[in-house]
Amino acid sequence: MKIRCNYRIVYGPLVNGYHFVIFIIPQGSPLTSMLHTLAIHGYRSLRDITLKLGQLNLITGPNGSGKSNIYRSIRLLASAADGELIRALAKEGGLQSTLWAGPEKISREMELGYVPIQGTKRKEPVSLKLGFAADDFTYTIDLGLPAPAASAFSLDPTIKRECLWTGPAMKPKGLIVERKGQRLNCRDSDGQWQEVNLQVPGQLSMMTEYADPFHAPELVLLRNTIRSWRFYDHFRTDFESPARRTEVGTFTPSLRADGSDLAAAIQTILEIGDSETLHQTVRDAFPGTQVLVQSIGNHLQVQLQQLGMLRCLNASELSDGTLRFLLMVAALLTPRPPELMVLNEPETSLHPDLLPALGRLIAHYSQGQQILVVTHARPLVEQLLGLQDCQHYELVKRYGQTEVQGLNLLDRPEWKWPAR
Repeated sequence: MKIRCNYRIVYGPLVNGYHFVIFIIPQGSPLTSMLHTLAIHGYRSLRDITLKLGQLNLITGPNGSGKSNIYRSIRLLASAADGELIRALAKEGGLQSTLWAGPEKISREMELGYVPIQGTKRKEPVSLKLGFAADDFTYTIDLGLPAPAASAFSLDPTIKRECLWTGPAMKPKGLIVERKGQRLNCRDSDGQWQEVNLQVPGQLSMMTEYADPFHAPELVLLRNTIRSWRFYDHFRTDFESPARRTEVGTFTPSLRADGSDLAAAIQTILEIGDSETLHQTVRDAFPGTQVLVQSIGNHLQVQLQQLGMLRCLNASELSDGTLRFLLMVAALLTPRPPELMVLNEPETSLHPDLLPALGRLIAHYSQGQQILVVTHARPLVEQLLGLQDCQHYELVKRYGQTEVQGLNLLDRPEWKWPAR
């Protein structure tokens, strides 16, 4: 069988009319490779951004520079793997609200002030494009305006183009699966290009509609890779926060996005994870303190035993900063690391004295996994900048669009969007 990525497929014996499909990964090879390029076009202030990614990635900049747009665009890209892309756009106000609101191109005359910033005759179709490249494959998705129709959903954007190929530049030989409108083409195991007898709905990704382990196994791997990405953004720490409640304890190798299973996540780390680093990190942030998990029937509750205290403090009694720090500990010491972890302003509510401990925790995580951190905490940034394979991007806003400070065109990674 032809190997198109860093794996091969074995079809098991026929049982009850079905084959077992086994993905075999060569020893020493990851299931999927690390992302090395992120590309965004037409999303809010991100008119045209292409970033080279490393093991540890820091996105910084002043308020309003576009940091949150980087975070939100990656989350938007991830929603395609769950069939939630259009719904995620609707929550942001729809495609019209998320598109770049400036002119298609800002001319040199506009930049010099010879003419005002103004709209020009559009040469390219309206589009919002998201994509990324890894060592083994590249994926892009292109959304545009729907065709006029008599429907209550006529304002829903549609997926115009979607591609999966090997290598950084799309070449005919490297193309694995492509979608134009509702038409889908796929390369079979013998390398032959065939049209799939399937009309893909304009609002759904080919990852959800044609993740066929027999005919398009790469789409299965791509979908599972993206679904493994984890996002942590502004944990609630108010009195009604889910993280302060006692929850039924179940095996929890990864913390939920809302932190509601904090106790179970910490207990899982204590039983099968890096418990030594867990205790060391808590002592690093709060000298003389130990984190515990108490069982109350079938419920679990986080507790802190602090130096000089006669009893433990439970989650409902902890300060906002202490609770948030424990949430970051549970997220970053996961026994089942994702392909990509994205943190949005993890320093929120933390006292400056806790930032060194947080920085050491992020550095520990990045030694073996890929992480992207959006932050404006200068002490945290300075602590992480000296680490190996750290990519730092300082964002600025110029004429309404987000740009990377000091990044020249020659410094941008190779990238070209597929034509519609």
